[in-house]
Amino acid sequence: MGRSWLRACALAGLLAASPLHGQDARSAVAVLPFENSGSYGQDKEIFQALELGIPATLAEVLATHPGLRVADADRVRQALKSQGLKPSQRVDAATAAQVAKAASARYAVTGSFADFYGKFRISARLVDADNGQIVKVVSNDDPKLQDRGQLAAIIQTVAQKLVAAAGLPPLPGDAAARASAVPTDAINQYSRGLLFESRGDKAQATESFRRALTAYPGYTQARDGLQRVRGS
Repeated sequence: MGRSWLRACALAGLLAASPLHGQDARSAVAVLPFENSGSYGQDKEIFQALELGIPATLAEVLATHPGLRVADADRVRQALKSQGLKPSQRVDAATAAQVAKAASARYAVTGSFADFYGKFRISARLVDADNGQIVKVVSNDDPKLQDRGQLAAIIQTVAQKLVAAAGLPPLPGDAAARASAVPTDAINQYSRGLLFESRGDKAQATESFRRALTAYPGYTQARDGLQRVRGS
């Protein structure tokens, strides 16, 4: 199970870029798995899938910032393995910092989510890899932005707050608008695609990615996932 979970983490959004050292001087961030801290009102498989889909989507949003890049997937995966993390295990700040260091990242992002019959909350922690301290904990604390149907906007808002906590300018307006436009059903299907892909179930992954694209034809990540499972 540990091996498949680590593979899932890689699929879920510990997404790749070029190494930190050398020509790329942008701040690097390692987005670690998120924990379901207690969710009700949807099928359990959806919540399990969102453990992969939320960090993957968050990483994609963060990657649109010109001053950020997402840490190398292989290095993050090896760092997770070296820490002996288990499925659904909460990642503390010290461990997150060690993973970020091993991946040559300046920051780690870890967190949790909870869906209480449609009231959706995400809590994300920005961890400084140098000292292992939590820089800031951010969430969608505005009561007007806690509906499950606003999941894309919730993730985008959390990303904006993480960027601000890192002392960077806001995300580009066009990128933020695109991130907020994805319907919740598309995110759910994309997340299920990642889950099935992590299990090696190409047929189910293909179907889920297709459903995500049906719900939102402009969903680049779902299209990439579909191409990935077809080509693997």
